[in-house]
Amino acid sequence: MDLDDDQLLRYSRQIMLPQVDAAGQVRLLESSALIIGLGGLGSPAAMYLAAAGVGRLVLVDHDDVDLTNLQRQIIHTTPAIGHAKVESARERIAALNPEVTVEIVDRMLEGAALEAQVRDADVVLDCTDNFEARFAINAACVAAGRPLVSGAAVRWEGQVSVFNRGPGSPCYRCLYREEGGVAETCSENGILAPVVGIIGAVQAVEAIKLLVDAGDPLDGRLLLLDALHMEWREVRLRRDPGCPVCGIRRQVSEVR
Repeated sequence: MDLDDDQLLRYSRQIMLPQVDAAGQVRLLESSALIIGLGGLGSPAAMYLAAAGVGRLVLVDHDDVDLTNLQRQIIHTTPAIGHAKVESARERIAALNPEVTVEIVDRMLEGAALEAQVRDADVVLDCTDNFEARFAINAACVAAGRPLVSGAAVRWEGQVSVFNRGPGSPCYRCLYREEGGVAETCSENGILAPVVGIIGAVQAVEAIKLLVDAGDPLDGRLLLLDALHMEWREVRLRRDPGCPVCGIRRQVSEVR
């Protein structure tokens, strides 16, 4: 496809980047991102991907907008209270960039439905807040061979990484092995609003890098943010041969 005059103008500052240019912008317009969770992380991630011109966004969330969400979930507005988060997000994205095709899923994605949505996406962003969902999303990404951009935040802390980018890449379960764990939540521990904004924005950056094949994605690297002291740490990750999802032993047993 060729960019028209309005597209050249809308995305001009992005096209100026040699790592993107016009060809990269076309790739974005032809790409699809699956965003699971439209809360504190999914809000900025969805808005930045829409603004950047990712052509198709699939938004997944089964919750309604609540007054307590508005402190940090910036895609939602006060008039949206009581409405489905996916509907609220779709309206905001349409106002921001009407060129983007937005599909919504107003229910929990599980099993075959989750696997189908993951297969249909070029990149998956996990913006959820519990291990059960994260493990399921990771397993679906491994099965489909889709890269996963994972973020989490609570209190003043956040973390973000890219998993399952290709052969030899670690998956989320290489980092967190225990099933049945309880993730710390913002409702129980609190959260500073800009912290989820920072992590969600980084997720959007990583997704764009993957889609246009630019730079060095956070594959095999976990970034940890301590916003109270404004410090970043990087932890190197390796694929675990004994991982129950992507490990060598599992692959051998499946072949047999």
